[in-house]
Amino acid sequence: MDLKKHIRQIPDFPKPGINFFDISTLLVHPEAWRTTVERMVELLKPWQPDVLAAIDARGFLVAAPVAIPLKCGVVMVRKSGKLPGKVKSHSYGLEYGTDVIEIQNDAVKPGQRVVIVDDLLATGGTLMAAAALLRSSGAEVVGAAALIELAFINGRAKLDMPFEALVRYESDN
Repeated sequence: MDLKKHIRQIPDFPKPGINFFDISTLLVHPEAWRTTVERMVELLKPWQPDVLAAIDARGFLVAAPVAIPLKCGVVMVRKSGKLPGKVKSHSYGLEYGTDVIEIQNDAVKPGQRVVIVDDLLATGGTLMAAAALLRSSGAEVVGAAALIELAFINGRAKLDMPFEALVRYESDN
């Protein structure tokens, strides 16, 4: 199945000049979504993760169903102020400013094998910030994966762990 046929592109969202790759049309199609989950499981299985670290918010949608057949847990990597209890934070640079992501203090244990999961890889900044945060808790980040890679942005070059994607776009159209 060609999953690209189920990913809608929306020009000028969330601001002019951005071509948004929308997975809503993938999620709503049962056969395409089932195929997506099955393929993600096969991509991640060789890394033998103990935990999937899902990046807020669409990464949650990907990681949760994939974790079940992999028999592993899911840790939420959230934007600041969204998690209850004690949290560990990491600030990172954006094109114009900074952002903060957090995990709960007890989310990962030292030595756990973690794979970071998101819906899309663009610049790689959020994924690398998540890796730094998880490593600061003693986790071993063994890989990262996304449904979509925007290869023309070259975020993969910033990553310091193995990376896999189900779908690659070589240009923004």
